[in-house]
Amino acid sequence: MAFDAAIASEIWSAKYRFAPPQGEPEPDVEATWARVATALAEAERPEERAKLRVRFLDALTDFKFLPAGRILSGAGTGRQVTLFNCFVMGTVPDTLEGIFSHLRESAMTMQQGGGVGMDFSTIRPKGAPVRGVGADASGPLSFMDAWDAMCRTVMSAGSRRGAMMGCLRIDHPDIEDFIDAKRDASRLRNFNLSVLVTDAFMAALASGADWPLRFGDVVYRTVPARDLWARLMRATYDGAEPGVIFIDRVNALNNLADMETISATNPCGEQPLPPYGACLLGAINLARLVEQPFSAGAGIDEAALEALTATAVRMLDNVIDISNYPLPQQEAEAKFKRRIGLGVTGLADALIFCGARYGSDEAVALTERWLGAIKRAAYRASAELAAERGAFPLWDRSMLTRPSLASLDEETRTLITEHGLRNACLTTIAPTGTTSLVAGNVSSGVEPVFAFSYSRKVRQADGSTREEAVEDYALSQWRRLHGDTPPPEHAFVSAQTLTPDDHLRMQATAQAHIDSAISKTVNCPEDISFEAFADIYATAYTLGCKGCTTYRPNPITGSILTIAPPPAPEFAPPPEPSFTLPKRPPKLGGATYKVKWPDSEHALYVTINDVEEAGGARPFEIFLNSKNMEHYAWSLALTRMMSAVFRRGGDVRFVAEELKAVFDPRGGAWIGGRYVPSVLAAIGDIVQQHLDATAVATEFIADAQSTQTRRALCPKCGAPGLVRKEGCDTCFECGYSKCG
Repeated sequence: MAFDAAIASEIWSAKYRFAPPQGEPEPDVEATWARVATALAEAERPEERAKLRVRFLDALTDFKFLPAGRILSGAGTGRQVTLFNCFVMGTVPDTLEGIFSHLRESAMTMQQGGGVGMDFSTIRPKGAPVRGVGADASGPLSFMDAWDAMCRTVMSAGSRRGAMMGCLRIDHPDIEDFIDAKRDASRLRNFNLSVLVTDAFMAALASGADWPLRFGDVVYRTVPARDLWARLMRATYDGAEPGVIFIDRVNALNNLADMETISATNPCGEQPLPPYGACLLGAINLARLVEQPFSAGAGIDEAALEALTATAVRMLDNVIDISNYPLPQQEAEAKFKRRIGLGVTGLADALIFCGARYGSDEAVALTERWLGAIKRAAYRASAELAAERGAFPLWDRSMLTRPSLASLDEETRTLITEHGLRNACLTTIAPTGTTSLVAGNVSSGVEPVFAFSYSRKVRQADGSTREEAVEDYALSQWRRLHGDTPPPEHAFVSAQTLTPDDHLRMQATAQAHIDSAISKTVNCPEDISFEAFADIYATAYTLGCKGCTTYRPNPITGSILTIAPPPAPEFAPPPEPSFTLPKRPPKLGGATYKVKWPDSEHALYVTINDVEEAGGARPFEIFLNSKNMEHYAWSLALTRMMSAVFRRGGDVRFVAEELKAVFDPRGGAWIGGRYVPSVLAAIGDIVQQHLDATAVATEFIADAQSTQTRRALCPKCGAPGLVRKEGCDTCFECGYSKCG
């Protein structure tokens, strides 16, 4: 099968194509489908495997069913990787030993490719007494710094960026610091952040009451609920984070509410999970199922949709049995409850094929029909699997009273009553990231089309680049059928042309048919007023959503759509640059900083000398001195290289960032109430501190802020093509995705 676009072939080859160490790589995507179908069929009875392999392969063919990236890349390869996308880690204990034990578990999980979510509300607030050692606690954010450093290190050892979700309850005494944490551009860069908002807080907000900030039975202080909410909304308005999770609603609607308590989600927020819960994902591609697109008879055969759903449920249930698990607790949790997360993608394109405008009454009606059919078929298939293989070990008939099951039709409920369920939870809607690109750039999840067309630069073997047009699947199909005839504006709407109410209406409609949650971003215009912006979250709560994430172009995260600068005029190739470093002036001024590392008997002294220029002072050289000679060789090499970078000039803030990302596997140290992951990271902190104090550094910062909306650069290819969708970063240039 030929891919619809070159970008699809390139992403498949880079991310999902299996190339064994010895042997030829998969020749085409059909070989990938065959590998995955064969691997999933291995969980079946031997006499059934051949038949079910054909059934699984048919579901995968033509991208009708898209298993999540972990399954596509790992199933059937023999690699020791997990096929689950993300996990929520165990409850973090309020002890130093316990905290770092859980840090280790997170590292092991990420090493196998799983993203992680954690609730840090169980850690005592900053300044609280630590009995027995005569010290004050450093608070949850200081330990989040340790997780952040670990994630950078694990990320640097693999091909996929680490993904983490950090949560904190709205009543935690450190909640204000948590809300403002990402205003520091260098902090918690590997985290998505969400505040766990309770029903009690929303009631206090509505009544204008005061809100107590407590840990355990101790109330540390009280703040007006409306002031705290305004602070949260302002942080999100300015920088798109933190998101909001309505945690009491999550627990109240959980199928397993009587058996577990949820206090965190996976990194993209679509899977609220208990401690050690796992996130197993797959999506039905609605865009590929529409018959007679762009005609009066356009629609989806609901019988075919339900049959595909039943096959997808069986495939995902099989993944539970063939997957590796980073930790035994994760395997036990997965097999006791057998959660799966079946969702959809291509919804917006399917609506366009049917002439329905996203957010309209017609779109809502179609969404309810399609997702209602999927929910009904998923629960029926799970009951049939329970009849065949047995219900999940914790099944209890009292679950029939849970909201998701109580709303099912009588026939399905009767089947569940007789046999139970194979899977405790069945449906979710996740971001589909690069899998949607591989499937022809279909719209992702339940999101509207983000951009119908854009250009992507492709580097050639000779170093030159060519531009490649990338189109949304619905637009490409329109042009295939209608040529250059303009598409109807009524249905061809994008995220930038819709109102926040359109987004919320579709999210709430979908949530009514989903037993887990939904990853969805409400895109807002840059000029939306703060008051109107804050109302989005209150409306989401009123409509029954389990959480809310917004994105507004802002100075911190940049603009949603990047605008390419005008092409530079052609000119003759410049002469080869000279790499001669400037000579050192006879006298330089500077500063010396002292670092006392706990494991070393002797302090380390860091000296940074500056040179005066027209724009102010800038760093020119750096020296490290200590009586400890253990690290003499590397410290000398480091300072010579750093000094050469400083002498070349320009913005050298990247030096500090690179050093701060170094994680010592032997463990870091607490300096000034903050966790520092290594001696080199401590040096990086000093370099940043010094740069922040110089005039030239201030000038660079101002310049960066003034141009940031056009500098949303991809961390993989460096191109200004990074956009925020569904709470995740996606690059229009190279296809990079943080959580897809």
